[in-house]
Amino acid sequence: MGLIIAALTVLLVLMYLMMSIKIVRQGYQYTIEHFGRYTGTAVPGFNFYPAFFYRVGRKVNMMEQVIDIPGQEIITKDNAMISTDGVVFFQVLDAPKAAYEVSDLYVALLNLVTTNLRTVMGSMDLDETLSKRDEINARLLNVVDHATTPWGVKITRVEIKDIRPPVDIVNAMARQMKAEREKRANILEAEGSRASEILRAEGQKQARILEAEGRRESAYRDSEARERAAEAEAKATRVVSEAIESGGTQAINYFVAQKYVEAIGKFATSPNAKTILFPVEATQLMGTLGGIGELAKEALAPHNGTPAQPATPRVTSKPGPFDQSPS
Repeated sequence: MGLIIAALTVLLVLMYLMMSIKIVRQGYQYTIEHFGRYTGTAVPGFNFYPAFFYRVGRKVNMMEQVIDIPGQEIITKDNAMISTDGVVFFQVLDAPKAAYEVSDLYVALLNLVTTNLRTVMGSMDLDETLSKRDEINARLLNVVDHATTPWGVKITRVEIKDIRPPVDIVNAMARQMKAEREKRANILEAEGSRASEILRAEGQKQARILEAEGRRESAYRDSEARERAAEAEAKATRVVSEAIESGGTQAINYFVAQKYVEAIGKFATSPNAKTILFPVEATQLMGTLGGIGELAKEALAPHNGTPAQPATPRVTSKPGPFDQSPS
């Protein structure tokens, strides 16, 4: 009988010890209550709290957690109805506060994020909600994190997953985007045409400038050529005049013959020339040239103050086309 009592006593002691040992997993913390009052926190590992006097109050997850925000119908500032959802990442930093400052942490966080999401997105236009998602996330994070600080919770991230406008607004936005793209395409095409016309006008301008410069250069060259020809003509005339003044007839005969040949050449190349008459014999041509030289010498003789000497032509024959026949 005594052995049975001893065995039961040992068994009860072992059961009491087993009930007093608290093994806490990594990533969790347990709140310990003494007759219903919080007295401490059991950290991961082996913990011993006498049974019946101490008990585990809350098992708090200390790892980063995520709450999925269900779809919400929100009216924007410009009265557009949109549907949106998101996720919230949070982490408990103070287990006693998370256990005793709020009755249901997950429900409180979900309601807090939902109401602030409506407030933030309701203060923005539709275009702003679609284009400023990062701003919405930042504003939500700031508001919710500040509100959850008394609960011992840190909001790490708030992300909007999707924003869905109504179908009619989506169609209107598609038409608007198409019109904007067509407008930009027309603007780019017009700018390209304008640039092309400008380049073409610049090219024509440069061509006209170069053409005008070419004409100016050509006129300058022609004037120089005419000036050189006039100088040569004047020099030749001066030489012939000096030869005539000195009493020689060979120079004037040569000069007159040269002019005569040039005149004949022009007659021959003229498109209106049909028939050219020459003296019958070449000697008659020489006699004609000699006679012209004598006439020129006599015309210049009074200016020199000396009587003109009669010139003796090399060959005398029939009168040429410039000689006068005796009456």
